[in-house]
Amino acid sequence: MLRLNNGSTVYAPFTGKIMGQEKPYKNKNAINNGVRISGRGFCIKMFYIKPIKYKGSIKKGEKLGTLLPLQKVYPGIQSHIHIENCDLSDPTVYL
Repeated sequence: MLRLNNGSTVYAPFTGKIMGQEKPYKNKNAINNGVRISGRGFCIKMFYIKPIKYKGSIKKGEKLGTLLPLQKVYPGIQSHIHIENCDLSDPTVYL
């Protein structure tokens, strides 16, 4: 879990392509946003961010978006970015 302040700038963890929007929930609109990013042989989903775009190329360290306030849905929780591999394996080795 990567902990940040609400509204913090979120940067791309690696160079790749933003493949589209990802939504972790069927509702919970205040935080129901994220993206799918594919790179060389892998794919991740990043949740709880408001991306600046949903398609196109992105480079490692480039601004991806801003962190959404999880407290609007889960009072008392620390805001964070949720990252998971598209195949649900552990993404830590790519960070």
